[in-house]
Amino acid sequence: MNPESLLVSTGIVALAEVGDKTQLLSLLLAARFRQPWPIILGILLATLANHGLAAALGHWITTAFSPEILAWILGVSFLAMALWMLVPDSLDDQDDRPVRFGVLGATLIAFFLAEMGDKTQVATIALAARHDAFIDVVAGTTLGMMIANIPIVFLGEKLANRLPVRPIHRLAALVFAILGGLALTETGASGRHLLAALAGLIPADWLASIVDWLALLNHLSP
Repeated sequence: MNPESLLVSTGIVALAEVGDKTQLLSLLLAARFRQPWPIILGILLATLANHGLAAALGHWITTAFSPEILAWILGVSFLAMALWMLVPDSLDDQDDRPVRFGVLGATLIAFFLAEMGDKTQVATIALAARHDAFIDVVAGTTLGMMIANIPIVFLGEKLANRLPVRPIHRLAALVFAILGGLALTETGASGRHLLAALAGLIPADWLASIVDWLALLNHLSP
């Protein structure tokens, strides 16, 4: 097991999940059923299934494209995720039909469907392609989802209303931007030119943070 891919996957998804529609769904399910353990088990099973499929797609991408094209795909994907993190999320009206499957079944179905095309699913695809470590990424992203959702299931609205969603999303966006920048540096001169152009659009304090993080990651790299 690769500790780096596990920790990065856990941290990014835990940050990205705060205020996300699936976290809002956890709050809704907890308020509706008031049975935390079946809800938590449903979230775990749905996440493992969903992120397993996402990581498999990410792993396939690594075999389908050349290293340079893969670096472009990852760089642009992570930068797009950084922008997406700054967009507030909302939960659409939920269908009542899954309720007939019980609390566990309703949670599993609702959570699996809500996670389709969600930020954390897209992040899982990109992380699996970046690290090429299926088990580590699925374990990490699943752990991140549980870290973000279990407290909501138990503590509900009291905790949800106290979370500093905007700063957390900005931090997640910064991490995605750093990963995107690192990926684009692997594309050669064209990627570095794109980074230079994008740097002019980033606020000065954000740019300083990104430079510091890149310097730290470069220092820690073997």
